[in-house]
Amino acid sequence: MSSIVALMASSKGLVGAFTNRAQLSRHASRGVTMARSMSTGPMPYEDEKMPFYALGVNLAKQVGGQTGFNSLLEEDELNILLDGFSQTLLGTATQDASTVLETYGNELNKIITERSDNIAARTTKEGEEFISNFLDCNEEAIKTDSGMVYYSMKEGEGEMPTTANTVEVHYHGTLIDGTVFDSSVDRGQTIKFPLGGVIKGWQEGLAMMKEGGKATLIIPADLGYGDAGSGDTIKPGATLKFEVELFKIE
Repeated sequence: MSSIVALMASSKGLVGAFTNRAQLSRHASRGVTMARSMSTGPMPYEDEKMPFYALGVNLAKQVGGQTGFNSLLEEDELNILLDGFSQTLLGTATQDASTVLETYGNELNKIITERSDNIAARTTKEGEEFISNFLDCNEEAIKTDSGMVYYSMKEGEGEMPTTANTVEVHYHGTLIDGTVFDSSVDRGQTIKFPLGGVIKGWQEGLAMMKEGGKATLIIPADLGYGDAGSGDTIKPGATLKFEVELFKIE
């Protein structure tokens, strides 16, 4: 795992491009006079102040999303993290930032690494059990040498893609507990991408499909996002389940 201290100490790359799928956190705020309703509740500040709140949301997603702090830290530890962030940003910290990092940086990395390893090991084991149960319940499912599970839901009749192709698909991605983390189906729009540019589980699974087909792919962590995970939703070591429909190959 990359150094957490290096990530926190770097001032570059923290404010990335905003995405139209970013969700604002739910907050209760007093005196909101121009709040607009959205799926997660009203805006917490007046419109002229919301750009600065959006900056905070972006920083939280950029930094917190890369490291999965919600999974690694307890609530009181997250509060201490926020104290360190706000005091350093406001210039009210009682200790020099470099001194704090030099004194406690190694211990921080040790804590984060140990907790990440524990989460990854536990999550990987849960994924293995899920795959075993899925195979028991679906006799036609195929487990490949890599450990991926392929289950045909609808046989296609067209060509089969390679990593040199661009494909157009619909997909619905969930964790093994059913949590949806991404879905073109829910967005109501297919997606097109070079097959060679996605996770290995997708590369292997779609190469087994024919154009017009639909299949379930169960992808273990080493063919997905590994021990790093992805954002707050996909934990280290997570096994992923996708229902994929292959519409077009270019």
